[in-house]
Amino acid sequence: MSTRGVRDYDEADLSVEKPKTHAAGPTAVAVSMYRSLDRMGPIRTAKTLLDLNQAEGFDCMSCAWPDPDPGHRHTAEFCENGAKAVAEEADTRRATPDFFARHSIAELDSHTEHWLGQQGRITHPMVKRPGGTHYEEIDWDEAFDLIGAQLRALDPDEAVFYTSGRASNESAFVYQLFVRAYGTNNLPDCSNMCHESTSIALQESIGIGKASVTLDDVYNAELIVLAGQNPGTNHPRMLSALEKAKKNGAKILAINPLREAGLINFKNPQTPRGMVGPGTDLEDMHLPVRINGDLALFQAFGHLLLEWGAVDHEFVREHTTGFDLWTQHIQKLDWAEVEATTGLSRAVITDAARMLRDSSATVFCWAMGITQHHNAVNTVKEITNLAFLQGNIGKPGAGLLPVRGHSNVQGDRTMGIWERAPQHFLDAIQKEFGFDPPRENGLDTVDSIRAMRDGKAHFFLGLGGNFAQAAPDSDVTFQALRNTKMTVHISTKINRSHLVCGDTALILPTKGRTEKDIQASGPQWISVEDSTCSVHSSRGPLEPASPYLKSEVEILTRIAEATIGDRYGLDWKGFRDDYRNIREHISRVVPGCAGYEVNVRRPGGFVLPHPPRDSRTFQTESGLGQFAVSPIEALQVPPKHLLLQTFRSHDQFNTTIYGLSDRYRGIEGGRRVIFMHRGDIAELGFRDGDLVDITTRWDGDDRVRCAENFRIVEYKTPKGSAAAYYPETNPLVPLDSTAAESNCPTSKGIVVSLTPASAHHAASGDGQDQVRSDEGHKSHPQPEHLS
Repeated sequence: MSTRGVRDYDEADLSVEKPKTHAAGPTAVAVSMYRSLDRMGPIRTAKTLLDLNQAEGFDCMSCAWPDPDPGHRHTAEFCENGAKAVAEEADTRRATPDFFARHSIAELDSHTEHWLGQQGRITHPMVKRPGGTHYEEIDWDEAFDLIGAQLRALDPDEAVFYTSGRASNESAFVYQLFVRAYGTNNLPDCSNMCHESTSIALQESIGIGKASVTLDDVYNAELIVLAGQNPGTNHPRMLSALEKAKKNGAKILAINPLREAGLINFKNPQTPRGMVGPGTDLEDMHLPVRINGDLALFQAFGHLLLEWGAVDHEFVREHTTGFDLWTQHIQKLDWAEVEATTGLSRAVITDAARMLRDSSATVFCWAMGITQHHNAVNTVKEITNLAFLQGNIGKPGAGLLPVRGHSNVQGDRTMGIWERAPQHFLDAIQKEFGFDPPRENGLDTVDSIRAMRDGKAHFFLGLGGNFAQAAPDSDVTFQALRNTKMTVHISTKINRSHLVCGDTALILPTKGRTEKDIQASGPQWISVEDSTCSVHSSRGPLEPASPYLKSEVEILTRIAEATIGDRYGLDWKGFRDDYRNIREHISRVVPGCAGYEVNVRRPGGFVLPHPPRDSRTFQTESGLGQFAVSPIEALQVPPKHLLLQTFRSHDQFNTTIYGLSDRYRGIEGGRRVIFMHRGDIAELGFRDGDLVDITTRWDGDDRVRCAENFRIVEYKTPKGSAAAYYPETNPLVPLDSTAAESNCPTSKGIVVSLTPASAHHAASGDGQDQVRSDEGHKSHPQPEHLS
């Protein structure tokens, strides 16, 4: 049994506490200020937080929620978790070469992700040489020479080039240009593990894999559907947009296995009502759907809307195809199957469907709870079917809103970070730079892991992120990375991926969003794209954490020079000396980016074109919006088993663990918990508070995957459904269990069984001594944020 990547024992003083008060707006302010002052001090706190998400400031490095128009932004235009993200990057602590000399890689690997993140910013480039036990300082020039020599010794398709969502548009464009000039499309990114199902489904349904709404559409919607999403933790600034929509008369339907505190009695600290008043109840109805029941639920909605005649026939006739086939399919709906799959009664589903029927402008929002299932692509298509049915695309207050989880993951894709880039983009590269880029699809995240595991890929470069912890099947992923000849990570702070090393491993410390970037031509700025296709600039206010740091653009162009030199006449030095040179090329290569330099400099930036939103036109094969027919797919769960979904705590962003508190769910001091229905706890022979090991078996192999020593927490969740935090539970997600078409890991639908915690942990008392349950899940504190 494996515990790799799931450790929290060295600091797991875990308790489950009933919240002592209904946390009001000042609590979020206090948490933000405490973290900021503790990590950054008063001067850096003032310089960063007052510039965060402002038109002439820097863009938050956490979620991709859009900013209001420049004239409508608050002085404190950020949320609690955004402030934590800034404090994490602008940390005054330092991980110097002396730190790495004191701590071996093996010792560092024994610590939790939370502990690693608290060691401060990396100050120098570091190398682990073959056979070495420690990282040691290396000169930048030698680091680039090592990387270039390794890449030149390989066939290009034996190298993997990963991107996280924190990279800027400028660095992403340079990165994909280098990789394609080198000779491969092996450009996996974090989208492969989150919204890839959305990208595939929307591309096939509406011709573009992006949201069809603006922030004003959210404000002016009559109904907002939130499916598989927890805004209070994952996109906290969204709450103020929902509050504004409510004041404008909107209703909100929440569809999620767990009822999240973020939508209950929201208190906005930017308003007197939020600071001292009763707050705002956001959701009008919550549907506690069983895990993986969403496709059946949306088909039931479609069935009822057809039955009631709630159809925009003109839109369907003029702008879509496939309606008749979809109608024939949906009219045969089996209500017994729907009720069994969703865990909801026909009466409850009908009540919710009336909200759709009575709305003339609906915005559909969704996130990972929809996209990380085997049938995720079909589920997103079914959401799109509902939008088609009532004409909710291309009109005010309506549309499709996949809420991206990382700041610039959408911008990276726009700039060409995609293992299967469309041919028109590759044609534009050829026209602009005079070389024909590789045309074969490259490796996505899952296939990259397979290639490294099987000895077919020997080099890994990570532009940001924490690949080892973000990826599924931790044991397999870790071994795959260790199989390589070289791993390289462009990072700001230590994370697990640095400790899962190839024969040679390098850490290249980079400047962050909060920091000034001075190059040969003077101060530079970067640009990013949010969830609603809005592109804007970002400028850091702080001096870099170390004089040895380099920008992402500088690091990437130096790697390119060391690897391919002046091949094709590409001016890598010109790119890093003045980022305007990069943006000039973007304006001619990337669709919708003509006049990029001028447009992105405007306060608030500009919005990329979106044909379905702008003109109700669809760049699909038929030239119309495509209704899709999808069979209901119910996961088969054997007796004495549960369906487990992984999710975040309130005190983390992706794999970055800010602290050991999830106060909205009543969890304090640790992370190794599994949330379960009281009926499941009893039927499986356990009690609230028991310690268990979580095990899964996958039909595709004979491995037993196990995550050990989790505390049972009784929680209001559908019977048969359970939840636990990632990355601690990533070892349970089989590499080959992926969504059809998108190859996205199925992290929201894992069949698991529970056994009493192993004798070793029971004897050692790891994380047990102060654990108690006061049913904190039954009393939700109010969410707050600072926007």
